[in-house]
Formats: sequence, C-alpha cells, structure tokens
Amino acid sequence: MRWLSPILALLLACPALAAEHVVMPGGDSLARAIAGAVPGDVLQLQDGTHAGPVTIDRPLTVTGTPGAVVDGQGQGTVITIAAPDVTLRGFSVTGSGGVNKDLDAGVKILKGADRAQIRGLRLSGNMHGIDVHGGRDAQVIGNEIIGTRHPHMNERGNGIYVWNSPGTLIEGNSIRHGRDGIFSNASADSIYRGNLFRDLRFAVHFMYTRNTEVSGNISIGNHLGYAIMFSDRAVIRDNFSLGDREHGLMLNYANNADVTGNLIRGGTRKCLFIYNAHRNLIWKNRFQDCGIGIHFTAGSERNVLTGNAFIGNREQVKYVGTRHVEWSHDGRGNFWSDHPGFDLNGDGIADGVYRPNDLMDHILWSQPAAALLTGAPAVQLIRWSQQSFPATLPGGVQDSAPLMRPLSIPVPPEIEAYEQEVAGRWAKGTYDEFDPDDLATH
Repeated sequence: MRWLSPILALLLACPALAAEHVVMPGGDSLARAIAGAVPGDVLQLQDGTHAGPVTIDRPLTVTGTPGAVVDGQGQGTVITIAAPDVTLRGFSVTGSGGVNKDLDAGVKILKGADRAQIRGLRLSGNMHGIDVHGGRDAQVIGNEIIGTRHPHMNERGNGIYVWNSPGTLIEGNSIRHGRDGIFSNASADSIYRGNLFRDLRFAVHFMYTRNTEVSGNISIGNHLGYAIMFSDRAVIRDNFSLGDREHGLMLNYANNADVTGNLIRGGTRKCLFIYNAHRNLIWKNRFQDCGIGIHFTAGSERNVLTGNAFIGNREQVKYVGTRHVEWSHDGRGNFWSDHPGFDLNGDGIADGVYRPNDLMDHILWSQPAAALLTGAPAVQLIRWSQQSFPATLPGGVQDSAPLMRPLSIPVPPEIEAYEQEVAGRWAKGTYDEFDPDDLATH
C-alpha cells in the first residue's frame, strides 16, 4: 500500500491522461479553461475574441487560427507564461498595456518557465511583442510581430526582448515597426537566425550579451542594422543590412566576435563602425555604397580584417588614430574598389600597398571647415608628395596585400524588392530623435 500514492501521482501526471478542450470565445472562458486544465492538456481556441490578460501556470498547449484573438484589453501583459513546457501556436495576440517600464507585452515568459515554445502567432497592438524574461531554452519561431508606431521611436516597445534567458532560439520571425527587432540584454548562449526586420530603430541590439549567434537575418530600412554593444563572443554571420540609415553593423565595446559573410549595402552612413572593440575577426564581408565603408576608432586593437570587399563607398576608411594598422592576414588583404592595382604575376594579390587615408584626411576630420581648401594647389601638392614618398605618411591603415577581385554575396529577388521599397528613404534626413552615437538613447 505504501507504493499506491506515488503510483497514483505518476498516473495523474501522465501525458496519456491529457485531453483536448475546445475553448469558445467570449467572457472569461479562456481563463476558466486554463484553471480547469491538467498538465499536458491542449486548449483549442475557436475563432473570435478571447478575453485576457491570462496566466498559464501549468504545462499546456494553446492552439488556434489567426481568427482566434486573445485580447488583453489594455491591461498589462496579455499572456503570461509561469510554468515550464508551455506551447502557444497559431492564434493572434493583441491589446497589451502601454507601460514601457513595466514591459507590458503580448506574451511574457517568466523565470522558471523553461522550454516555452511560441510558434506562428500574430502579435500586434502590444507594447512589446514577446518578452523572454528569465525562462531558459525558449523557442520563438515563425511569428509575425507588428509593433507600435509612437512618434518618438524610443518610447515604443521591442519586437522580442530577451533578458537573462540562456538557450533562447529566435528563428524565422517577421518583425516590423516598434523600437528594436530583438533586444538581447544580459543574456547568453542563444541563436537568433533567419528573421526579417523592417522599419525599426535597431534590427538586433545586444547589451551585455555573450556567446550568441546572429545568422541569416535580414535588416531592411531600419535606422541601424546590428548593434553589438558591451558583448563578448558574438557570431555575426551571413546577415543582410540593406538600406539601413546609420550603421549597418556596429561593434561598440564588443570583443572576440566572428563577423563573417555579411552584406551591408546602400543608404547607410557607415557600413561598419568599430569603437573600442578588440580581437574581432572580420572576414569575407561585402561593404558597399555607404558614406563610410569602415569607421575605426577609440583604440580598437588586435582585430583581423581580411577577405572583405569595400565597394563604391564615398570614403572607404575613416581611421581616427596615429598608430600603424595592418589590414591583411597571412598574405591576403581586402578588395578596395578605388585601388588602381596591378597583378603582374596573376596571384590575385595587387602588387602595390593600399593606403586609404593621408595627412589631409586627418586634418579634414578634425577641422571640417578645411574642406573648403580641398581643391587648393597646396593641398594637392601635399597629397602628391605623400603618394610619392610614403615615409611622410602619418600613422594609419594600410593593406599590404589588397585583393584584385571582390567576393559576391547574392540577394534573393524577393529581398531585393523590399530593398527597392526603401530606396531613398533617408534622403530627407532625420525622422525622429534617435542619435546612434549617444549611448543614452540606447
């Protein structure tokens, strides 16, 4: 008899005893269905409006079609997940509260609510779309998130906010409007892959994040593509930044990153901005049609740049510093579209060293008014002298093994169509109060 109680408990928790329940819209039917369910049950939401907010405090699956709408009625978070092994799939979520500091959201995953799965939801009209707030190993896959459009971008919510939630997988989501697409803060060991970001402040924003992969994502028409800040061991691979406004990619106090295979093209003030970032590998990327190809400053050291292509940027390199910096590795440098090099032995490496900046560039950076003298004979004489006598050049960047051919990164036709939609978007200047160089606005 002493074994009877454990056996009964095991039988009661067995998934075989789980049942499917149809939940009709109206009133508090969803809250009552959750309260009456046992772990493992499946709640099938019928089309119509289901009142929230609700809290899921036991392992359940909640499914529906986009016609089934859970509406938070402007109160706090619409669906709070407070138990492990919860799955939400297929329906719509709207009507969260509007208090940003409280992180009102469409869906919130709390600490201890591990292994949550959020799949195929449509979230709109919420302050934040999905807040992964402490739960481990969450999967956020294939959702459509449409954020708010407050006239001040910094007062909007994020599409997906990840805080202290190791093991999060965010894959195949479409995120539009709001503040940041994914804001990862104090989190680690996660993968953000194959997402589409449009009309946002930052597509991906890291703060104090470590060992996280950002791969195969597409950022189009945002104010900034990928902002990796105060973070360690990020993998930024095979992403697109197309027609973003300020920076395609920013490494700010970011160390030990692997930046490989990314395409940053068009509309952007700076393709790549490196500020006080160390020991990063920047390899096989294509930086094209930006105001500045790469802005490199604030004592960044021991970075390896090789195999990249810098094409058609108005200024290929802006290096603020006096040290000599070599941008080639193991006899291979980068392709520079403005380098009139020759390759007499046909090895694919130009015979001459590439130096993007001279003394006059340094003067123009520190004294912009000197631009009025750019065409003066004295300035031309200084530049001719430095080209003829390289020993007179100041410290700066050089590529001792520039490549003769650029790498190509193709863009699928459907993504090019999105890119064409935002062409010329930033020609009229600033559209809100956001300043990417002011850390207080982040």
